[in-house]
Amino acid sequence: MQPSITFEFRVDADFSGARLDVFLAEQSDPPLSRSQVKKRIEDGEISVNQTVAKKAGVKLETDDLVVWDYAPPMIPDSLTAEDIPLDILFEDDHVAIVNKPAGMVVHPAPGHYTGTLVNALVHHFDKLPQIGGALRPGIVHRIDKDTSGALAVAKSDAAHQHLSNLFRNHDIERRYHALVHGPGLPDSGTFDTLHGRSPNDRKRYTGNVAEGRHAVTHFNVLERFQNGAALVECQLETGRTHQIRMHFFETNSPLLGDSVYAGKNVSTSRLISRQALHARTLGFTHVDGSDVFAQAPYPDDFASALEALRNGKDWRR
Repeated sequence: MQPSITFEFRVDADFSGARLDVFLAEQSDPPLSRSQVKKRIEDGEISVNQTVAKKAGVKLETDDLVVWDYAPPMIPDSLTAEDIPLDILFEDDHVAIVNKPAGMVVHPAPGHYTGTLVNALVHHFDKLPQIGGALRPGIVHRIDKDTSGALAVAKSDAAHQHLSNLFRNHDIERRYHALVHGPGLPDSGTFDTLHGRSPNDRKRYTGNVAEGRHAVTHFNVLERFQNGAALVECQLETGRTHQIRMHFFETNSPLLGDSVYAGKNVSTSRLISRQALHARTLGFTHVDGSDVFAQAPYPDDFASALEALRNGKDWRR
């Protein structure tokens, strides 16, 4: 039997008054759905301030301590190892950094039980930690299906716990490159907003909410092109879902090709058929104390769009 692993979460002011299942489902790692959290609560694995939680709807207060004693399960037969090529940017016994292609889902979910990054990982690596759940071995963070680039994978329990803490404390260097339509965008700046589901479109997130989590993106314009397009580098201070896409959209500088956030003229850019967002670099302190840094080369569609802009081509249809 595998030993249990303890996770501790301190409730910040953003979640004062929130339900226990909502709070845990919003944590960056382990990544769990509310239904999965409910099952963990029913199994008696989760406590609040040293008292075992009985209900998913327990209301939390600032500085509450939530503890999860987790026993990793075995990988189920339904998780199929698939011989899908991986572009590995860095690897040792504890950690790997892969360059995820656009169009690939990170882990199995309804509608995507094959062809995911996890299906490829279990084929290429002999052993992966199960802390995040049997269908998410080694996964400590995620990027959108149609976003490409660098993603860290834990290959040991020690690395999983270490990386989870780094992400939770915002001690990871994450830089993304994006192609945006931003004629009025300043050369540099910071987006500092709230972050929550849009009440008008559940596919979107917005900073225009009365209550939400804190979202901070720093940016620098690297190049400007005709018709208002620009190559922008974004450094994440926090890592909320759709954070970069939301921030640029809500400052009238939407990403080229973004069918969810951008208007029709931008989302149907003739240069790229998905949101022009690439996780360019990833840097962090290794579990052994050394520095790890990886840079993901641009995929063909992003590189082609960038070259076309540099050659003066119009991004609009």
